[in-house]
Amino acid sequence: MLKNFISKKLSIPLLVLVITLLFSTTIISCYKAPVTGRNQFIILTQAQENEMGLTAFNQVLKDEKISDDQSYNDAVTRVGQRIAAVSHTQGYEWDFKVIDDDEQINAFALPGGKVAVYTGILPVAQTDAGLATVMAHEVAHVAARHGGERVSTGVLAQLGAVGIGAAMGGSDPYIYEVVMQAYGLGANVGVLLPFGRSQESEADRIGLIYMAKAGYDPREAVGFWERMNAASEGKSAPPEFLSTHPGYQTRINNLKMWLPEAMTYYNSASKAPNNKITN
Repeated sequence: MLKNFISKKLSIPLLVLVITLLFSTTIISCYKAPVTGRNQFIILTQAQENEMGLTAFNQVLKDEKISDDQSYNDAVTRVGQRIAAVSHTQGYEWDFKVIDDDEQINAFALPGGKVAVYTGILPVAQTDAGLATVMAHEVAHVAARHGGERVSTGVLAQLGAVGIGAAMGGSDPYIYEVVMQAYGLGANVGVLLPFGRSQESEADRIGLIYMAKAGYDPREAVGFWERMNAASEGKSAPPEFLSTHPGYQTRINNLKMWLPEAMTYYNSASKAPNNKITN
């Protein structure tokens, strides 16, 4: 797919321009992830990244069934907004949607503050604090610009800077598919392609801080992942070393290690109500 795109879209002069632009941006494309301080390489501007995220999100909303369950929608918006308010983001137009699919125990986030939660994960969350674990993790992906980082280190190496402009328009099917995959969405939107293990772990740590700052007990994150582990029993999953996601036990152990840091924020935060999630 990428080879076909390059042969159709990029001439030799454009390739020269791409190389020039890529080299010229390396000086200003180093960022640091919030909380962890990890160095990142991101070529896209925030505006370009947000536009790509919006294009992909609008396609998701066309292809998926949005839940009309008021209690689910209220819970996701309530918790999501509280998490977003304490995150390292500015000027984002946050949009939280619930996708009606009980088989998908998952959620995803796109640049610019577009977050979707599948109904299948809400019974596992059980309460606002459990849901906060999910929402804070997804908001952390956005705040740390993991989507833009993934594009910069992978897709843009092949498409080049010229591809950004085409992607922004959202009209080219080659670009659209590449952007969707870069942001963790397969051609079938119901199939999520995960971020790398390092980004997933980073989102866990940042998310733990965010839920604590928002007034949700970070200790509830351990219980949530224990329930996720139980919900996955009997289902096929690759060994941890073959997966881009940390194993559940690894995740739980990491969260327990990070809890003392998170508790310092929680102890000084205004406590959030911990409502039960029902439909």
